[in-house]
Amino acid sequence: MTAQIKIRSSKSAGLILWASFAESKKAAVEAAVKAGVNLAGADLAGVDLAGANLTGAKLAGANLAGANLAGANLAGANLAGANLVGADLTETNLSGACLAKADLAGANLTVANLTGANLAKVDLTGANLTGAKLARNVAKH
Repeated sequence: MTAQIKIRSSKSAGLILWASFAESKKAAVEAAVKAGVNLAGADLAGVDLAGANLTGAKLAGANLAGANLAGANLAGANLAGANLVGADLTETNLSGACLAKADLAGANLTVANLTGANLAKVDLTGANLTGAKLARNVAKH
């Protein structure tokens, strides 16, 4: 069933960053990313985005706490300062992504591809990095 789905800002109460008719929140987010919409500060906490194609997504400062991003493609995405606490990033492609100052505490990054990702000042406290690919990363403190 298609319904209007709104993606709201986590920073400014009531601010709608994107609205579209879609089958799911995942489909709406994918459409926004494909259209080049800047979703900086979006409130996507707990959203199921498993397997989503979010290549080059503009999600700086977004709230993705507890989101399911397992198997998603976030290659080249801007997630600087994003809240990814407890997010499931199992087998997620984060190659070339900017995660500078992101909070990944307790996140599951099992077998995630972080090749060439910017990990400067990232909080990985309690994160599971088993089997994660970490080649050519930027991690200046």
